[in-house]
Amino acid sequence: MALRKREERIVAIEAKIAKKKEEISILEAQRENLLHPVTMKSVLTKAKEAGLSPKEVAAKLGLDV
Repeated sequence: MALRKREERIVAIEAKIAKKKEEISILEAQRENLLHPVTMKSVLTKAKEAGLSPKEVAAKLGLDV
């Protein structure tokens, strides 16, 4: 009987640990976004490095230029 309660408590604690790890990963992703924000300038620079012309970028965005 006591063993069952102990196992149930262990399972509950493991569930709490898993939840906290998920919360930590969300917070780490938010921190990464703050440290390395995506700006329009960086996007356009990467597009240029990839060999896309401004007209190709506009076409991919569905813009008429």
